[in-house]
Amino acid sequence: MTDFVAVWDVALSDGVHKIEFEHGTTSGKRVVYVDGKEEIRREWMFKLVGKETFCVGAAKTKATINIDAVSGFAYEYTLEINGKSLKKYMENRSKTTNTWVMNLDGEDFRVVLEKDTMDVWCNGKKMETAGEFVDDGTETHFSVGNHDCYIKAVSSGKRKEGIVHSLIVDNREIPEMLK
Repeated sequence: MTDFVAVWDVALSDGVHKIEFEHGTTSGKRVVYVDGKEEIRREWMFKLVGKETFCVGAAKTKATINIDAVSGFAYEYTLEINGKSLKKYMENRSKTTNTWVMNLDGEDFRVVLEKDTMDVWCNGKKMETAGEFVDDGTETHFSVGNHDCYIKAVSSGKRKEGIVHSLIVDNREIPEMLK
């Protein structure tokens, strides 16, 4: 019998990671799994509340599980990513990244643009890119298999909206994934 008490899916640039947490409230055992791989195991913890901190993904993003007593023998488990609640982190992330999902040659691809660094990730790998200035903005070129891709950045003309990013694959625009 396992003591799984919480499961979270965390979307990072290198993919969606599954975090699972086991908490034995009688034994004090704590086990953290990231993508099915055991990251932390503590047996016989006498203190049933506290924190477990570990890293997630290729960029070694800091994650912390907070274990708090709610009442009697009930516990609440919250996940923080880079010091923010998962909800706040994902809200902030939707402002700093663009994500596209596409199917090429029968295979699914997830492309993520990190707007602050202009890094491009595809299915968990950071892509080699080449940037170029064009008449109406910039293009960041890369390849997926034998497909030519680029992310076009143009001004929206509106201060609140800022720069609009579009993914073009084989001269076809790919719609952005809605968060």
